[in-house]
Amino acid sequence: MASVNRRVLPGFSLSLGYSVTYLSLLVLIPLGACFLKASSLSLSEFWAAVWTDQAQAAYRTTFGCALVAAAINVFIGLIVGWTLVRYDFPLKRMFDALVDLPFALPTAVAGMVYATLYVENGWLGQFLVPMGIEVAHSKLGIVMVLVFTGFPFVVRTVQPVLEALDAETEEAASILGANRLQTFMRVILPTMLPAIVTGFALAFARAVGEYGSVIFISGNVRFETEIAPMLIVSRLEQFAYREATAIAVVLLTASFVLLALINVLEKWSKRHG
Repeated sequence: MASVNRRVLPGFSLSLGYSVTYLSLLVLIPLGACFLKASSLSLSEFWAAVWTDQAQAAYRTTFGCALVAAAINVFIGLIVGWTLVRYDFPLKRMFDALVDLPFALPTAVAGMVYATLYVENGWLGQFLVPMGIEVAHSKLGIVMVLVFTGFPFVVRTVQPVLEALDAETEEAASILGANRLQTFMRVILPTMLPAIVTGFALAFARAVGEYGSVIFISGNVRFETEIAPMLIVSRLEQFAYREATAIAVVLLTASFVLLALINVLEKWSKRHG
């Protein structure tokens, strides 16, 4: 008898049709409308809208803070993921569940909490501000809330890889004379590198588009702590819809380019890992 290749989800054409339909409605059509609206501007008008001094400062704040926050998330997320996978300790399940808290908590609430804690008369700000450490209404505060919102992406990306690591490989490296640092750098890290790059990309993408948590702690000071999404909102409030979509196109294009580079790096790490 001929073997039958059974699939969990039968009907490729139907499944593909639903996928393309939902992808179009939720992603492609809104993005296309954004680019179409921005295309109504002439090249000079587009450039004048997206490359003002205020816009350049907002881009630097947005992408700079997002990159710093994503890098911090990789470091902290790797440590937390390693601890949750490799060690048993009291209340481990509770700590594991708390990792997902930023997914469930509205980001505006996180921004309000951070702003309340770190203002000059806040619980923590009253001690930090006299020392010259200002978190509220600063780029440091923006980075902190972006670390909070992007932290779960790295942990949940590296956890499955850590769980799948073969302990016998580490034991073999130890028998051959490798110390713990050498085992981590030459055996564990190459295997985890694709997951680390993916977690970095997810945390960075989340940070670039973050709005709710940032507006409360940044203070939205022009040329200092104003982020690009806030600049888009201000243009919308001025009924400058074409200028707002033009700035959105810049953010989308920059994000796509950076994510494409990260995907290339991820594929390279898989090939040479």
